[in-house]
Amino acid sequence: MRATMMYAPGDVRVENCPDPKILRPTDAIVQVTASCVCGSDLWVYRGIQALDQPKRMGHEFVGVVQEIGSEVRSAAVGDFVIAPFASSDGSCPQCRNGITTSCDRIAWYGADDLDGLPVDGGQGEFVRVPNADGTLVKAPTPDPAQVPGLLTLSDVMATGHHAAISAKAGRGRTVVVVGDGAVGLCGVLAAHRLGAERIIAMSRHASRQELATRFGATDIVIERGDEGVAKVRELLGGVLADSVLECVGTAESMAQALAVTRPGGQLGYVGVPAGGPTLPIGQLFSDNLNVAGGVAPARSYIPELLADFLAGTIDPSPVFDLTLPLEQAAEAYAAMDERRAIKVLLRP
Repeated sequence: MRATMMYAPGDVRVENCPDPKILRPTDAIVQVTASCVCGSDLWVYRGIQALDQPKRMGHEFVGVVQEIGSEVRSAAVGDFVIAPFASSDGSCPQCRNGITTSCDRIAWYGADDLDGLPVDGGQGEFVRVPNADGTLVKAPTPDPAQVPGLLTLSDVMATGHHAAISAKAGRGRTVVVVGDGAVGLCGVLAAHRLGAERIIAMSRHASRQELATRFGATDIVIERGDEGVAKVRELLGGVLADSVLECVGTAESMAQALAVTRPGGQLGYVGVPAGGPTLPIGQLFSDNLNVAGGVAPARSYIPELLADFLAGTIDPSPVFDLTLPLEQAAEAYAAMDERRAIKVLLRP
């Protein structure tokens, strides 16, 4: 099969790889209908995260089950499924508490599992999914136009939702979203879905500002640093935000997010840490700032988000503003790295 490999920063290749096989009775093989490039993939692409050997890439995909192990019960051959960005068994204490990304048997796409068996990357034609019963979410066979929206549920929509939930965004709350990538834009949509009263998107890019507004942003702030804080305060009548979503993962973005959170407010962070973001304990203590978040337990969120998507209540699909064939994965990475695209969908 064809799959994407990262050999070094900026060196993305699509090449022949072994077809996956059932290695455990709890596995499923999924033929990928669509996958995509994630903002977190760019940390490796840019050399911010170390790469000591070639790596299979991709962790977001949807597709059709082709084969199942003898112990798989919740998926059948021919089912259309959404694969959250991490595999979880669904039965350990962490999964039962809804934190599936801390599963005792977690497996990450493109890496070896806990027993040292390789797991395929999502940017390929087929993927072996460990812990299929606890991982895959069955969806009705979609029309082609629905596929991008379903694909967002595997990561970015679930992650934006996690940011909003962690920040306690909801009715009567004012919200600021730091980050205008796919996760930040989905965070805007999630805050709107939860009924936030005022949603301020911090963005300097016209196309992303337009999409943020479509998703429910009431205001756009282009300023940063102290000027950004002053603008938020002006928009909110002299106070700062009740809820802030940090959707980037750098020291600068975390500092900006904390700076626009009112005393006693809530910050939800989901940006994959890069560039040394740290929490200033003195500031948190003095202003009673509450910080929550982390790796989004997408598997726990997908069922409710899927129901809303199928009902037409939400449609995150516009975050995909470029679609390319899998063979052009290198261009997909370059387009996102150069901010020529918000998020690129790949078709095998």
